[in-house]
Amino acid sequence: MSPSVKAQIQAGSKSPPVAGEISYKDKTYHRVREGLADILNIRSADAEKGDSKQSVFYNPIQQFNRDLSVLAIRVFAEDLANLRRVRHERRTEKLAREGRKGTKRKRGDVSGCREPSKMNRDRRQERPETLEEHEHSGGPRLAESTQQTVHQEGAIPIGFSTTTVNPSLAVDADATSKNLPPSNGHVEEPQPDSNAPQTQHEDLECDHAIQQERASTKTATPFRILDALSATGLRALRYVKEIPHVTSVTANDLSSSATASIKLNAEYNGVVDKIQPTVGDAKALMYHTIAHNKDLFHVIDLDPYGTAVPFLDAAVQAVPDGGLLCVTCTDAGVFASVGFPEKTFSQYGGVSWKGTQSHEAGLRLILNAVASSAARYGLAVEPLLSLNIDFYARLFVRIRKSPADVKFLASKTMVIYNCDHGCSSFNTQYLAQSREREAKNGEKFYNHSLAQGPSATPFCDHCGFKTHLAGPMWGGPLHNPHFITKILDLLPSLDNKIYGTIPRIEGMLTLALNETLFPDSQKLLPPECNQATPIIPLDPALRDPHPFFINPSILARTLHCPVPSEAALRGALIGLGYCTTRSHTERGSIRTDAPWSVIWEIMREWVRQKHPIKAGALKKGMAGLAIMGKDRSLRELEYEKQELRKIVDGTEDLESLQTSIETALFRLSKIGTEAEGNKEHNGALREVSNGKQRHDLKVVFDERLGKAAAGKKMVRYQMNPRPDWGPMSKAKGEQ
Repeated sequence: MSPSVKAQIQAGSKSPPVAGEISYKDKTYHRVREGLADILNIRSADAEKGDSKQSVFYNPIQQFNRDLSVLAIRVFAEDLANLRRVRHERRTEKLAREGRKGTKRKRGDVSGCREPSKMNRDRRQERPETLEEHEHSGGPRLAESTQQTVHQEGAIPIGFSTTTVNPSLAVDADATSKNLPPSNGHVEEPQPDSNAPQTQHEDLECDHAIQQERASTKTATPFRILDALSATGLRALRYVKEIPHVTSVTANDLSSSATASIKLNAEYNGVVDKIQPTVGDAKALMYHTIAHNKDLFHVIDLDPYGTAVPFLDAAVQAVPDGGLLCVTCTDAGVFASVGFPEKTFSQYGGVSWKGTQSHEAGLRLILNAVASSAARYGLAVEPLLSLNIDFYARLFVRIRKSPADVKFLASKTMVIYNCDHGCSSFNTQYLAQSREREAKNGEKFYNHSLAQGPSATPFCDHCGFKTHLAGPMWGGPLHNPHFITKILDLLPSLDNKIYGTIPRIEGMLTLALNETLFPDSQKLLPPECNQATPIIPLDPALRDPHPFFINPSILARTLHCPVPSEAALRGALIGLGYCTTRSHTERGSIRTDAPWSVIWEIMREWVRQKHPIKAGALKKGMAGLAIMGKDRSLRELEYEKQELRKIVDGTEDLESLQTSIETALFRLSKIGTEAEGNKEHNGALREVSNGKQRHDLKVVFDERLGKAAAGKKMVRYQMNPRPDWGPMSKAKGEQ
């Protein structure tokens, strides 16, 4: 087995995209098959390797991103359908009891789970009940604006119709049925000429579950998706063909060549009735939808080349209450780096930090940018899934209309005091605090007030080095465990030939789920979670109890000692009663609820028990020397020395002085033996005289315990399947 094939298998891609040259409409195209979709592109074979410019951007490396997005939106759509069904049943029962007819419901709320009193406060316009009603009223709403173009100074004219949507691709079932293949989920290739292949998926059977669900949702309520920066339209194609509840996808791109590619691919895949290609600025399209009271998009997918921040303000307004916002940012050199802090702040409203935790900090900076954009309009955000993947960040965020929940944003926004030049420890500082109170009538409410600061001194408590600030950034949870559980429950029913990255999806989502399962967040998961269980919103006041992680190699480097194995360090923490798990953002990382004082105490014991430091390895001015100087026995000797000095200076009676000195010497003789002899207080803090505290820890590096906690083997971290792994060059198509 070649190294590249082996690496690809380890990466969890059992079925990479299938590529080949085909002839279609008297032209030769490079065809790529991914999932249930095929895309055609005029380009050389070297373009796929990143060696030449592409007219329309396509990156096969992001198949994992697209597979995950399809599954996430599918779970969201199924949850939305369940909520709509439950809401309809409740309304029907209520109306039956009252003996009256129902009224047309508001369409501003897509979740269907809000109280009627809250619905009445929704100022959004009513929209058609079904997609059929929407079509009979004049076709796609975007087509209605074809005679009007939006001109902005220094910007291209924006017209979402005559220059964008081919009349032959209009949504008309009678006109298109002659040229379309059967829409039974197994799409046969159209045959406009004799050179076209007979079938589109000769060796690939369609997922039967998708066929059945699509057949059962023909008359379902609308579910609209905006692929704001669509390029070849591959995402839009996969959303239409693999998500049964989707009724329409608007595939937009600024490049006219990209829009032509979208039209071509939609026709080739036989889905012109559900894909609406448009050309123009994505921001203008979303603002146009908002300003003209158009049908909002239940899902908006932002996948730009670079940062998604310029699109956030429009995107958070263009989704209805309870809608889903999917965000990709590929500028990791900005959001996960301290090389350009001024650029990071101008884009994301905060600065990252220097260290291995920078990618998680980048996720939190992006979430803070999304939350800040939404809060201006009384919209609260709930991260359903936030992942750092390869060279980019991918987030799935639910948007809710709730001014009351927006009030918690300040108390979930934090800055970090980071000892990046010393021992790598950190402290969090929240900008505000929200405390639960009880009114006189017994009702609960929250009191929002300023936070006391600072939470740390300018110098590190452990090594004495200067600390630096990072943030402001999101301090709430990164994931919703109910949402992740639903995706994981869906994986066994999927076809590996369609979703080639299932092993990696399982591994990464398992890591993300475990990040939420600390003792103070165990209550988040319901006893039984299945596809019928709704995605339960998290408490809007909830903070992430233990953000970020530790890295054993960084700890060992600080002390100039060999690196403890992950199992040994996890075993020591678990033996002391603390929880441990991994972080999906960094290989070899350990997330734990142990304080830094305990972590460094464990490392001092590692040096004392296993690997004593060589003489002269730690020199004056090193962080490790200051940390090793805080050994338990040395701290108590220094304390007794100070106490003895006080006795000598404050006692004039020689007899009393002699008694005090003998008492002090007796205590000194007990140092070093008391901690090992006391086995009843492992992990507990015991108070001694003058308010001094110390740890009575019995540290055992139990690798068996650490390995048992690691769980089963799975693909948790990506390995590069080929050289020059990365975002590839930007497309150079016609504007």
